[in-house]
Amino acid sequence: MAEIANPHDKFFKETLSQPGAAETFIRHFLPAAVTELLDLDQLQPVKDSFVDETLQEHFSDLIFEAPLQGEDTLFVCVLFEHKSRIDPLVGLQVLRYMVQGWESMLRQRGRMHPIFPVVVYHGPVRWRIATNFQVLFDLPEALRRYTPEFHYHLSDLSAYSDEELKATAVLAAGLLTLKYIFRPELRTHLPEVIRLWYTLHEHTSGLGSLETLLRYITAAGRHVTVEDVRQALEIVLPQGGGLMGTIAQELIEQGLQQGLQQGLQQGLQQGEQQGLRQGLLTGIRLALKLKFGLAGVALMAEIAPIEDVNVLQTIADAIEFVNSPEELRQLYPRAE
Repeated sequence: MAEIANPHDKFFKETLSQPGAAETFIRHFLPAAVTELLDLDQLQPVKDSFVDETLQEHFSDLIFEAPLQGEDTLFVCVLFEHKSRIDPLVGLQVLRYMVQGWESMLRQRGRMHPIFPVVVYHGPVRWRIATNFQVLFDLPEALRRYTPEFHYHLSDLSAYSDEELKATAVLAAGLLTLKYIFRPELRTHLPEVIRLWYTLHEHTSGLGSLETLLRYITAAGRHVTVEDVRQALEIVLPQGGGLMGTIAQELIEQGLQQGLQQGLQQGLQQGEQQGLRQGLLTGIRLALKLKFGLAGVALMAEIAPIEDVNVLQTIADAIEFVNSPEELRQLYPRAE
């Protein structure tokens, strides 16, 4: 269920793990004074674990290393951390990863190398937090020299123009999608990002790779519906329209299953029927959002008060087949 629970992380990892993507990002978004030091022709992902087992999945393909220009033994690691919302404690989180990275280097290589931390952010509002670690403390001047201090490099995608993001070639479609995923303007950008993504992968994975983009937009886009994505896809690739039916059905089923699983867990504390009811409501809300967008979510004001689990199950089963919110409204009693 991780695809629905945290689709932003998954999509960011897949975008950055494309061939040449990390090098392109570093060249475009890191300070020139840093990139000039690195031999990016030898950039490669770090395969050995730099973090404990609980974080290995999170950091898959998000740590890269490159030697310094003219050096064979001194490397710089570039650590990418992704954020879809503002996190005041990101400095502490990054420091933890860096310390674990240095400990791992000592175990595996017998020496430490510099780590350059990069935070990539694409939330709905601008990042307003200072990027140095000591901002987390209210420090008297006498204590500053005894408290760790470093800066992470922030790449706030909302601060870049569309043209700047499109200039990144292999990253263009992914970064534009991340930039607009929380915004109503995503709907108007759908044909462009689909075209950019498909053009990039046309001669390798074709329509198969396009599913990655479509699944993310459908699951995470707040202001688009399955129908919006289907229409945009048919504008760009008429032969690909059938993809959306399969994707939508799978996501709706995943959403309902996720809600039911949460309900079973809640049922252990609340009683089986109440837990099942809460699980159904969670799944119905997600399925309505995927199928009908905000118009579907608006029905929750009528559905949420329903106590009868059998009625809720009928609603959940019907979402896949009805064609409009109004059609679904005919299946349950409404308060006068």
